[in-house]
Amino acid sequence: MSTPKTKQAAGISERWNGLGLWTKIGVSAAGLVVLLAIAVLVARWLTSLDGVKDFLTTYPGDSELPDGAPVGLPAWLGWQHFVNMFLILLIIRSGWQVRTTKRPAAHWVRNNKGLIKTRNNPTKISLDLWFHLTLDALWVLNGAIFIVVLFFTGQWMRIVPTSWDVFPNAISAGLQYLSLDWPTDNGWVNYNGLQLLTYFITVFIAAPLAIATGLRMSGAWPKNATTLNKIYPITAARAIHFPVMLYFVGFIVVHVTLVLATGALRNLNHMYTSSDAVNWWGFGIFAGSLVVMAAAWFLAQPLFLRPIASLMGKVTK
Repeated sequence: MSTPKTKQAAGISERWNGLGLWTKIGVSAAGLVVLLAIAVLVARWLTSLDGVKDFLTTYPGDSELPDGAPVGLPAWLGWQHFVNMFLILLIIRSGWQVRTTKRPAAHWVRNNKGLIKTRNNPTKISLDLWFHLTLDALWVLNGAIFIVVLFFTGQWMRIVPTSWDVFPNAISAGLQYLSLDWPTDNGWVNYNGLQLLTYFITVFIAAPLAIATGLRMSGAWPKNATTLNKIYPITAARAIHFPVMLYFVGFIVVHVTLVLATGALRNLNHMYTSSDAVNWWGFGIFAGSLVVMAAAWFLAQPLFLRPIASLMGKVTK
């Protein structure tokens, strides 16, 4: 028997489902703004307390780097950053299309007469999925190069925690961000604790999770490995893969916002010109990269993807 509370909840759910997409987005955005405003007020109250002030003094936000840690961001890191940004944007777009498109505009079948041959007939997949998997392969390759060079050059010391005080410093930085009394930013030399932990999670946890779950859901996974499939079921991979994508979307939004809000010209020079100068060169290259990504976003449609996909297999409507 339904109770008044369950009926009320059901009514709210029905009204929510009846709203249009943009209305839902607007309501969600308004709710997020209210929550952020409350968080700011709470953070400002906390940072006014004597005990919290002492904590912020003891832990200003950043940990000391190990001896020999490199200073600055080299050119290869800037190129890696752009390539990663370019690929992850299209990966998110194509992944969303794979998830939401019910009737794909075209399908793709791998040519079984090429270098890679299989005993069974190749599986037909949507053109959107082919594009997504191709981008994934390039992203993994770029990531592998990044990891190798990261450890070879010592840049790993900037995004891997090397002392336990990174955690209280991350809390300190978080409180300063929320209170709008932001920590001193000097990413050319050292990231604050919150940035360091976020970059570590993104590179060494979120990215491997995306790869592992994506591989499990792909046709490359061995279907006849009964024991392995029981240990790692595809349902678990699907349950993790989408939230990881949402994490990357959230990371990108916050990352870009803070880059632009904490000294845009200097930060963009860090990433695009490998210098600590404050001028418009980095911004100009950044603007050009946005044009390139916008063009790629426009061209990532069946009309332009079919000729490329045809080089690797057979495309059918």
